[in-house]
Formats: sequence, C-alpha cells, structure tokens
Amino acid sequence: MSVNQVSVFLENKPGTLNKLTEVLAKQNVNIRALSLADTSEFGIVRMLVNDVYEATNVLKEENFVASVTPVLAFKISDETGSLNKLLQAFSDSNINIEYMYAFAGKQNAYMIFRVKDTKSAEQTLKSKGLQSLTQEELAAV
Repeated sequence: MSVNQVSVFLENKPGTLNKLTEVLAKQNVNIRALSLADTSEFGIVRMLVNDVYEATNVLKEENFVASVTPVLAFKISDETGSLNKLLQAFSDSNINIEYMYAFAGKQNAYMIFRVKDTKSAEQTLKSKGLQSLTQEELAAV
C-alpha cells in the first residue's frame, strides 16, 4: 500500500524553509521524514507527516504550493546489505526509482521510494515477498 508524501515548492531564499516548518509546528503537524532538493532559484521539500490533510490545508492557506504524491515505504533491518537486497528486488523487477530518501528508527531503517506506477510496483514487489508499509504502520514508527 502506498503512503502519501507532501511535496512543497519553495523559493530558494533565507527563511523560507523556516516559515514552512513554523506553519506546520503551529498546527501540531509532525514531520516524520524530510528530503530537500534544490536549484539556485527554488527547492522541493518532500516529507512524510503525521497528518497529510492538515499539512496540505494549512500550507495552502499560507500560500505555499503543496501537493500529495503516492510513494512506497519499506522497513529494512539496520544491517549491512539490507538496502542492497531491497534495491536488487527493484532491479530484478525492472522498476525504475525516480528518487528515494530514508529515515532511521530504533532498530530499522525506513526507505521511501517514488516510482512511476506505485500500484504496479507494489504488486510486483509483493510477489517477491516484500511488503510495503501502510500510512498507519508508518505513522506508528
């Protein structure tokens, strides 16, 4: 099952990222994972949050350009080779990864993947014995 990621377009100037986190903090939206990709003029913040609906609503009210994107989340053990095994399953299944990021838990790592067709990728990977996390499972981490 895919999870929902909030993507936010930001101007690349001092204080913009702080404004984003301030808006979310005031509404008790907890950022669970975050990735920032930038160019000289703009950036895209990709994040997993505890309340996608609240996050997108408050960001739009504050004139941020925000969207929701389905991504796949997998739990891997914190040991050598775990990521390689997961990536091998993607490779063997001919699934292209558009981007990925991660965050660490107490005994595991959590890998977030954006692929072209999340439903198809999820079914293919499930047939190989891999199970992606649900929104609820990810929130419980």
